[in-house]
Amino acid sequence: MKVIDIIKNSEKPIFSFELLPPLKGNDASKIYNTVESLVDFDPKYINITTHRDEMIYKELPNGAIEKRVVRKRPGTVAIAAAIQHKYNIPVIPHILCGGFSKSETEHVLIDLNFMGIDNVLALRGDGQKTDHVFKPNPDGHSNANELVEQIVNLRSGKYLEEDLRNSAPLDFCIGVAGYPEKHFEAPNFETDLENLKRKVDAGADYIVTQMFFDNQKYYDFVARCRAIGITVPIIPGIKPINLKNQLTVLPKIFNIDIPVELANELAKCKDDAAAKQVGTEWAIQQSKDLIANKISSLHIYTYGVSDNTRKIVEAVF
Repeated sequence: MKVIDIIKNSEKPIFSFELLPPLKGNDASKIYNTVESLVDFDPKYINITTHRDEMIYKELPNGAIEKRVVRKRPGTVAIAAAIQHKYNIPVIPHILCGGFSKSETEHVLIDLNFMGIDNVLALRGDGQKTDHVFKPNPDGHSNANELVEQIVNLRSGKYLEEDLRNSAPLDFCIGVAGYPEKHFEAPNFETDLENLKRKVDAGADYIVTQMFFDNQKYYDFVARCRAIGITVPIIPGIKPINLKNQLTVLPKIFNIDIPVELANELAKCKDDAAAKQVGTEWAIQQSKDLIANKISSLHIYTYGVSDNTRKIVEAVF
């Protein structure tokens, strides 16, 4: 079932969450344990992240430096299909520009269609850690709106090989990302919103936001989107803090603010357990306020930790 239809047909707020594929060499048991710890609360869909290849450099015994290409978390398509089949919950694999060519993207979308998956989240993704700016793959997309256009073209059976005969349409529901505190590469908020509108105008069905810890930033973001003609659902994404060092790590990685009240409480914490308790309670209050303000859906970034997500949905749904 398509996410946009789930959202539109729900009579009460729903929730979803995000999972990371297992690290290379690990099995899927932790992923399944996370799903099973939350399945009783009726999550309506599950996002599965995708990770590009990375360049690593290793010094050899002779002093030479060897460059290797690795993917630390392979298996997005397989784990997504396994979860949807095992639990009968719609899954949303992430589809990236970074690290993938247009042809590779088309092949992944064909595979997803064969597996009965009809939802994707279209993202530009990050650049290589060694690059100062995002560099698309050869024959890859530079921006998420281009990726959305490719996925939309498949709805009418338009593949990269235009001479294909009797080509079957692939009708995916497409989500895209929005940034209540502005994407870190955007020069200003107006430019960032224009980029978001391009993704929606290209055919995106809904927006899910980057994490935020101040609900007013989300409300202001929605108002700005509506003012420029973005009418699709905008799903708030929240992240329960579970480690004390996330007080400084999250703002650095995601270019977000930690409200003063939350930052002060986290600074008082003596260990990760205390920080996790503070973070969980903050997320509960965030969620209650969002639902009181008539959101249709709430998305939770678990980052592989499910016990605090369970406490949130127990308290809120």
